[in-house]
Amino acid sequence: MEETNTNFLMDLLNTPSPSSSEMAIQKRWIEYVRDFADEIRTDNAGNAFGVLNPEAPFKVLLAGHCDEIGLVINRIDDNGFLHFDKMGGINPKAAVGMKVTILGFSDKVTGVIGVNAQHHGGLKNDFGLEDLFIDCGYKSKEEAERHVQIGDLAVYKTEPEMLKNRSVSGRGLDNRTGAFIVAEVLKRLSEKGCNVGVYAASTVNEETNMGGAYFAAAGIKPTMAIACDVTFATDYPGVDKNKHGDVKLDGGPVLAKGAPINLKINQLLEKTARKLNMKVQYELTPRMTGTDADRMRFTGAGVPVSLVSLPLRYMHSPVETASLKDIEEEIELLVTMIAEMTGDESLNPLD
Repeated sequence: MEETNTNFLMDLLNTPSPSSSEMAIQKRWIEYVRDFADEIRTDNAGNAFGVLNPEAPFKVLLAGHCDEIGLVINRIDDNGFLHFDKMGGINPKAAVGMKVTILGFSDKVTGVIGVNAQHHGGLKNDFGLEDLFIDCGYKSKEEAERHVQIGDLAVYKTEPEMLKNRSVSGRGLDNRTGAFIVAEVLKRLSEKGCNVGVYAASTVNEETNMGGAYFAAAGIKPTMAIACDVTFATDYPGVDKNKHGDVKLDGGPVLAKGAPINLKINQLLEKTARKLNMKVQYELTPRMTGTDADRMRFTGAGVPVSLVSLPLRYMHSPVETASLKDIEEEIELLVTMIAEMTGDESLNPLD
């Protein structure tokens, strides 16, 4: 990937964006996209859009959600320890012993997730978030409340890392990589040209309620929509491929197959992949996809949807890991497909 693009990706990954508090990352996303979009739009959910060809009747909506999983403070005890619940799919076992950044109402605060020493019995086997707490060094509830209040959010205090210049690892690749991908697709289409309207959306709240995707599709009323998200890679030790499928890093973008997915959109994606001599992988979504595609599909009169995913190791952990090659190929796949669309395509599977 170009150096400037990698810098933008790392900028997004370094910006805290827990679900329901995506304002900072959205401002960075808009700042980047503004240079090449015909229009910038926002809505009351907090979504950000970069638009090309806004007058075109055929509208393609690309949605990559920018929110990440996080913690939400739900109690401050008399000794100044902070107790928390999850904002999205937090794994308690991955949280043990982590540093966190609390996005306090007055400033950012560093804390550590404490754990009972093994010498004192350690954690019970079936522990949950209610057994954990954050230690910020406060001596009392009163001291803590000068910096933190109920409802404040926190994220793991980690920095993204490049692994051998072929993979990127860190927290929240799910799905700030998707917000990055839709921005890059828009940028390249602005240079390459296209016949259809393109609406690249950095959506909010996917990790908690997918409300951003609903607002996005209901407001844009697209002809078709593609969710750009992540999916489970199964190429590391301990994963049962017979149960969870065979999805690899560096294996190419992953297309979904199942009842929610529009066959015609998938055929366009597959045709483009063949033209590019690009390998694609598949995942099954028999009933629902568990992504923004589900909410976009059920807006207005109904929206034909597809899902293109990035293989991701260690989902919802502080060290999610993805391939730069897969990111680049997903961008190339979407750019090439959309650039070749005429706007007369039928998405009716019976045509």
